[in-house]
Amino acid sequence: MKIGFVFLLSFGLSFSYAQEKPLEMKMDFEDYDPPSSLVVEEHKLARSKFPFIDIHNHQFSMPIQDLSKLVAEMDKLNMAVMVNLSGRGMGSSEHLAKAVENVNKTFPARFVVFTNVEFRGIDDPDWSQRAAKQLEEDVKKGAKGLKIYKSLGMINKDKDGNRIHIDDPRIDPVWAKCGELGIPVLIHSADPRQFWQPIDNKNERWLELKLHPTRRHDTDPVSWETIIQEQHNIFRKHPKTKFINAHLGWYGSDLKKLGQLLDEFPNMYTEIGAVIAELGRQPRAAKAFLTKYQDRVLFGKDSWVPDEYETYFRVLETEDEYFPYHKRYHAFWRMYGLGLPDEVLKKIYNKNAMKLIPGIDEKMFGK
Repeated sequence: MKIGFVFLLSFGLSFSYAQEKPLEMKMDFEDYDPPSSLVVEEHKLARSKFPFIDIHNHQFSMPIQDLSKLVAEMDKLNMAVMVNLSGRGMGSSEHLAKAVENVNKTFPARFVVFTNVEFRGIDDPDWSQRAAKQLEEDVKKGAKGLKIYKSLGMINKDKDGNRIHIDDPRIDPVWAKCGELGIPVLIHSADPRQFWQPIDNKNERWLELKLHPTRRHDTDPVSWETIIQEQHNIFRKHPKTKFINAHLGWYGSDLKKLGQLLDEFPNMYTEIGAVIAELGRQPRAAKAFLTKYQDRVLFGKDSWVPDEYETYFRVLETEDEYFPYHKRYHAFWRMYGLGLPDEVLKKIYNKNAMKLIPGIDEKMFGK
């Protein structure tokens, strides 16, 4: 009798639970962000372990900027050298000249200025020669590299309204001139692949695209794959020119493919600006990748927000677990530290950049 009673009781409870209805409650994805209950060690790093070179930064007011304030902020982070990729500002030779002059008068060892190319007028018969000559003159003025914005391949058009391809043969003299002058090309092509995908519940960048709808490219006539292939074509065609493929070439979520590209193109390097969250969610694979390709990866941040550098230091240096990225719309997932060895850190933080950029004072970085 007792056994039968227990059976009926348990059956009744099970039936009751089976009939249980969920609460009539809904919550938006943006609102659901519970604090973690995980109790683990935390190492929030305000400074990098070794002095570093930020290969990917933008300082549009450099011609008139009080650089002493900027240097004070850099010192707090242990940033030895900042590379300003926007040397020409909105395209002005005067902007570049004054930016270099300001640097040379105040902190010549702390800043590197890259120049840029204006693609308007590419249909002119003398554009290729003129662009290569301008590049040569900019280097004489003090530019140490060339930055190519993502507008090439996406926005820049010729006189007939046709998209200018990244591998347009009219640009070949520019790539070749960089190799001849011994300066690197930092090239940003396309955007994350998800920007070309439908904006739905299967898109990892859904929240970012909702908050920043101008970033969507799902209706663009040119595909992500086409733009990326054009970029790879110039790597292949100009083996004597060193290219720094910005943002891990948008292959941070496919490190196997990125490794294949690095193997295929010995003249290609890459940097981690704005994609540290991709590395932080795959700590074992990322550590193996950065160890294998330790001579080809550089430190970059992109936007100048000093407080956000902590995330980069924490991912690269610590073995912390399950911590958030600083922008939820970039990464709703948690991250883990890679705990990279010192020699790998030194290469990413400074040694690799010194190999590519002429004129950096190696004494700033110790042994």
